[in-house]
Amino acid sequence: MTIFCSHCHRPLQAEMSCLPRRGKQAPSGSKPFRSTKSASKARRDQINAELQALRSLLPISVREKERLSYLHTMALVCLRLRGAQLFPPDSAPPAGPALGMELLSLLPGFLLVLSTNGKLVYISENVAQVLGLSVVELLAQGDTVFDILDGRAHEDAREKLLLAQEEPGREVTFVSEMRTSKAFRLQHGGNRAVAVHGRFTALHWPASSTTAAFLALCTPVTQLPADGDPSSQDDLFQSIHILDMTFTDVTESVTYHLGYRREELVGQSWYSLLHPEDADLAAAQHRAVALGAGAGTAVLRLLRRDRTWAWLRVSARRDGGGRAITCTSRCLREEEAAYLRARQHRHTPRTTAPP
Repeated sequence: MTIFCSHCHRPLQAEMSCLPRRGKQAPSGSKPFRSTKSASKARRDQINAELQALRSLLPISVREKERLSYLHTMALVCLRLRGAQLFPPDSAPPAGPALGMELLSLLPGFLLVLSTNGKLVYISENVAQVLGLSVVELLAQGDTVFDILDGRAHEDAREKLLLAQEEPGREVTFVSEMRTSKAFRLQHGGNRAVAVHGRFTALHWPASSTTAAFLALCTPVTQLPADGDPSSQDDLFQSIHILDMTFTDVTESVTYHLGYRREELVGQSWYSLLHPEDADLAAAQHRAVALGAGAGTAVLRLLRRDRTWAWLRVSARRDGGGRAITCTSRCLREEEAAYLRARQHRHTPRTTAPP
């Protein structure tokens, strides 16, 4: 019996078709590209050459370039590109990102510039003095400000940045712990709390999301300096009291912070300036210091001469003779005070007053 193909009607010797069977398709004209070891090596060599060329263009020392990994190189390149977009070389202001270390060393913190979406645009070199990490090491954490902030502060930071963006020129402040070096964490027991204070500014006109930047000063929220650190004395004043907290002396800088002259305070009770809601906390610290329990620290509000309230972090200690109490007070922003109070509530055990 002769079998004919159903397509071409030619006689077949077996049950088959002139069409290729499934799984045995006819070869196409072009073969798919298959990667080989030599091609992969060529691509890697090309990428390495491009990265080395980019690294050679970075405005850093040769020694620093040699220590850069490819990840750090790309992070720095991206930072420079974002900076060049906001600060073009032909229009950058004289006091722009090219600030010298001598000028930066006079600041109480480091400078930070962000784009409208929170991308890092500029970090001043003196960040290492605050966080223990260089600019390169900080960029290894990520390319946004949220990558270097504690996760608990992300929501507050986003709200404040959005508020500042909606109202250009309005200054906002948020406080968060920032990532630090391992050596810093071992020495201080954790990351460092930093107050970020800044505003959005239009760098070019017409103003838009691509021409605006958040310019901020980041200052550390630290313990009151017991070692007389000269870099943090501008926001301090000291006062001396007898054991019932009556003023016997106060530094002249109190006029700058509270508005009173020295003569107005001597002989007056410290409690007369205290906010009523802080009286219990202040009294507990006062008793502890008066009974010789060491230095006491509390975040309190004192009345200024203009009838507004000043947030202070007050560290009190009884002097060697035991006949006076010395207070060192550091002025705080409201956001700093809220952070310190919350932190003190979390980490400081509540002491019971003696009977």
